[in-house]
Amino acid sequence: MLLLSVSLLLLALAIGGLGWLLRRRIHLPRGRVLDEDMSSARASPPLSASRYSLIGRPDYLIRQGEAIIPVEVKTAFAPRSPYPSHVMQLIAYCLLVEETFGLRPPYGWIRYRDRSFQVEYTPELREELLRVLASMRRDLERGEAHRQHHAPARCRACGFRTICEESLV
Repeated sequence: MLLLSVSLLLLALAIGGLGWLLRRRIHLPRGRVLDEDMSSARASPPLSASRYSLIGRPDYLIRQGEAIIPVEVKTAFAPRSPYPSHVMQLIAYCLLVEETFGLRPPYGWIRYRDRSFQVEYTPELREELLRVLASMRRDLERGEAHRQHHAPARCRACGFRTICEESLV
């Protein structure tokens, strides 16, 4: 019985240590990982907010006390400040957390390859997201959307470049 107890204790310590090492390696904020979308084994459905016609899955959901923090992981090196599109994506995840769990996250987290950014979930950013979503819905209703950048590299990486009439490449 003593051997079984010691074995279970060592196993628990090993699992805890592995989680600690993983969190340190990818620089997640402190807290308990509630959900993750970085592996191929998806167990939980995506978050959804039906009144905004919004659905999505952040790379991680971290519980910090009563708060649930969405984390978006990017493979690129960090810019000086997060790209506006990445901020809007993160704010969308904050809105999804708010709608799904009834808890407004104080912030979200963007993790680039070499640096992380904490982005406050402010009423102003939430309103900006709602304006962007409304604009996207109008484009959908009109049946057209125009390119909103002048970056050939973005066009090269776009999945629609072969059918896009505004492609830069």
